[in-house]
Amino acid sequence: MEQPLPRKLVAEYLGSLLLAALVIGSGIAAQRLSPGDTGVQLLENAAATAVGLFAIILIFGPVSGAHFNPVVSFVDAAFGGLPWRHAFAYIPVQVAGCVSGAVLANLMFATATVSISTTQRATAAHGLSEVVATAGLILVIFALVRSGRADRAPAAVGAYIGAAYWFTSSTSFANPAITVGRMFSDTFAGIAPSSAPLFLVAQVVGGGLAVLLVRVLYPHSAPRPIGR
Repeated sequence: MEQPLPRKLVAEYLGSLLLAALVIGSGIAAQRLSPGDTGVQLLENAAATAVGLFAIILIFGPVSGAHFNPVVSFVDAAFGGLPWRHAFAYIPVQVAGCVSGAVLANLMFATATVSISTTQRATAAHGLSEVVATAGLILVIFALVRSGRADRAPAAVGAYIGAAYWFTSSTSFANPAITVGRMFSDTFAGIAPSSAPLFLVAQVVGGGLAVLLVRVLYPHSAPRPIGR
């Protein structure tokens, strides 16, 4: 059954909110539980994000596709899986959800409701990492979708993001909406506004590269369930 757009937008907002709260909140918890040990903090943050992302994709996937990410929405539209007008409607909702999730995480840990991050991440290595992280994420999702294995996406996406925390120097943001959201928390998972433009450009480049790879590797798409 095709879901109405308003219902999809509610799902994208809530899913994006939970994603940001998950990433930022687990980062704050990691800082407090393991002070002075960045490696353990990253492990805790990555593990919570991987498992939590798996859960929220299961919750919202049947409603909106569980994108929570403008790059995913645009690529889905490019492959014909999502109407373009829906993709454009998703983006502000995803960004608003991630900003709301950052505020929620700040409140849950009794920090300043809004605190602009001062964590600088704008290096060439970070930019390259975001190209790779985003391209890999898109490849994981649409390799499964176009080969008729979309039901495996929740676990695969969670596993990939958890791993990409470790094999990229940027810790795999791979999402313009979460990049914006993470500017509003000056905590472990934050990013300074001055670093965000590099990440946003790199994520778009990574998404475009992934589209080319998917078209080469999976030129024909398996039928999708109605409602996606």
